Formats: sequence, structure tokens, C-alpha cells
Amino acid sequence: MTNPLTLSIDDEIQLIASGVHAPGAVASSGETCAPELADGPWSIDVLPLPTYGPGASMADPIPAETPRQGVLPEEYRLASKAELDQRILAAKDTLGERVVVLGHFYQRDEVVKYADFVGDSFQLANAAKTRPDAEAIVFCGVHFMAETADILAQPEQRVILPNLAAGCSMADMADIDSVEEAWEQLMELYADETADDGRAPIIPVTYMNSSAALKGFCGRHGGIVCTSSNAATVLQWAFERGRRVLFFPDQHLGRNTAKAMGVPLERMPMWNPRKPLGGNTDDELLDAQVILWHGFCSVHKRFSVAQIERARAEHPDVRVIVHPECPMPVVDAADEYGSTDYIVKAIGAAPAGSTFAIGTEINLVQRLANQYPQHRIFCLDDVICPCSTMYRIHPGYLAWVLEELVAGRVVNEITVGDDVAVPARVALERMLAARP
Repeated sequence: MTNPLTLSIDDEIQLIASGVHAPGAVASSGETCAPELADGPWSIDVLPLPTYGPGASMADPIPAETPRQGVLPEEYRLASKAELDQRILAAKDTLGERVVVLGHFYQRDEVVKYADFVGDSFQLANAAKTRPDAEAIVFCGVHFMAETADILAQPEQRVILPNLAAGCSMADMADIDSVEEAWEQLMELYADETADDGRAPIIPVTYMNSSAALKGFCGRHGGIVCTSSNAATVLQWAFERGRRVLFFPDQHLGRNTAKAMGVPLERMPMWNPRKPLGGNTDDELLDAQVILWHGFCSVHKRFSVAQIERARAEHPDVRVIVHPECPMPVVDAADEYGSTDYIVKAIGAAPAGSTFAIGTEINLVQRLANQYPQHRIFCLDDVICPCSTMYRIHPGYLAWVLEELVAGRVVNEITVGDDVAVPARVALERMLAARP
């Protein structure tokens, strides 16, 4: 019988899709978000219209201008896991210090195993700067992360995203045109406001999960970028400089962080970009302390209070930790909440025999269960539903981009023009300085 603790998320998906279930497997319901998760992600690349693909974001609307990935050469699509492993290792050995591979916590194990650095977005933003001599940065994450790496990298460094279609549905919920229109409406409303303390009427704060254009917007308007690791530190920075904050694109991280800092819910109106004044009155916006954008993470939106109640009923000694991108009732019902790095460190420091129910992306939860067999670790959501776009990175794509580098060719390069990169770098450097 297969030991569930040795299963990767790919193995889990294959087992569930074929109707075979391992005892203690993470997904006990016998379902996935879509059976296509068991297929290679390249099958999604050839569809006539762009899509996030199967997974948690599959129902989210996707912008028509979303980057598309070209057809992956057949040799990589047909290669076995063992062959891809051999080719990736050989390419990395040939390239040596000329390349650095970054892997996000939410990546599948089949990709993370090749990363030189593994971490959350804050850690990888720092890691991208630690290898200034590397000719290429291969970012196994999603599009906004690769953009950030290009902004922070040395001018001569090339940043590569193995699959161009690895985007982020949350990031797509706040586009530059909508944010600029919102800003114009807000500045017109606050035009007559005076502040004896010299603070601005409003400071823009964008979550790392946003386009380079929005990071550049924040840099131009006295704002800053935050991650889930340093959101409270960043909000404090913003409150020292402004009377209010416009926080985008994730409403839940903004609400949970501000609430913990003592901001009343009634002073955190939601901004819906499809409505005049975001669907608010003048008085509501004048009284606001944090204006939240109508955006969310489809992975973390899946978690519920009912899941927490069931975990407690089945495991009275359970310690529930969730990510701050979860809805407020879920964060309130949990024992703790924190960034992916917080979750990793909390489990690593726990006494043997602890039981954890975790509310974050399944790849990280499964990896932690494998890494700490002395604990019982499971995901609150028992339906396997990985991040649709993180799942687009596959060893086949990684082997392809690395072997192209060996041949002297750069494919899937991510570049950010200076008109955006210069102000975005200002906002990102402020973020890097705002250590929690």
C-alpha cells in the first residue's frame, strides 16, 4: 500500500483522477476542482481562448490580453519524469553559477526540488538580489513575481518565466486603468482636505500580488508594496505618511491586517471598480481609514469556518493556522494566521506529535506533511485544488528553458520597461526596508 506521506501533489492528483485513494490522503472527498489537473499543463496552452486552467482560479474571468505560452516542444511533453530529472540536473550542472532558480512555496515538489532558493514572495524578492553575478534568473512562480525579479535584478541579468501563462487571477483583479480612475475620483473628493501634520490625504499600497504597472503607480504616488509577511509594518508606514490607505488588490489581507491594528470595520469601505466612487458615498470615503479593493485569492477564498469546526470536532487538539488572504471569519475562527513563511516556521518549531490544520495552498501543506512526519498535518480544504497558475510551471517547461540557456538562447524572458521599473523599484525598495 502506498504511504500517503511519500506522495507529492502530482501523485495525489493522479490517484484521485483514476479513482484510487491512498489512506490518509489530503483529499478525502474523492474530487478535484477539475479532472484536467491530471493532464500536462501544456494541454491548456493550446486552447483557442486564454484561461487560468484547472484549479482554484478556473472560474475567474481572465483578461483577454493575458500572456499565452507557445507550444512546448514534443520532446519535453513526452519525456518521462526520470528523463526530465536527468536533463534538468545536467543543464543546471553545465550552467553552474550562470543561472539561479527561484521556487515559490506553492510550486509543486517536482519543480521546487531544483530551486536554489525556496520561499514566499518577500523572501524571493530578496533572494533575487543575492546573486548579482548570475546571468539568468529562472523564476518558478507566476508572472508578477518574475516582473519583480526583473525590476530588482542587475541590468544585465535576464529573468525567465518557464511558462508565460503562469499569471495570477488576484493580480488581474486590479488593472492600472481601473486603479488610476479610482485614484482620480478619490483625489477629487479629498481635494479640499487640509492636514496640519503634513500627511497626504491617501497613500496607495499594493500587495506584491500585482502587476509591475501597479507597483510603479505606488512609486509615483508616494506609496509602497507589501507582502503577507510585512503587511502590518507597511500599513503603519503608510499611516505615518497619510490619513488613509488605498489597499489593492486583495481585500482580505488588507481587512485582516488593518483590523488587527485596531481599524474599525466601518472605516474600511470596499471599492468596486465597476461602480461610481467604488459603490460608496462621499461621507463613507471621507471617514475611511483603509479603502479595500474588490479582489481576492481564489485558493484562500475556498476555506471556511465550517471546515475549521469539522477539524476541531475530529481533532480536539488541532492547531489551526490560516493565511491572511483568507476571509475575515476564517481568520477570526483560526488559532493563528500568518504568511507562508510564518506557517512554515510555526510547524518547524512545534513539539513532536502536534496536529495542524492549515488553510493555504495544497502544495505547501503536502510538502510540510512530508517534511514533518512526526506531526499530523492536513489541509482544511479536503478537495485538492492547487493554484491554477502556479500549477502551470512543470518540469518539462523548466527543462526546456534551461536547455535553451545551455544552447545560448533566452526564451520566455520577462522585461519591465524603465518607465514602469524606475518608480516600481522605489515602491519595492520601501517594501524591502519595511521588515516585520
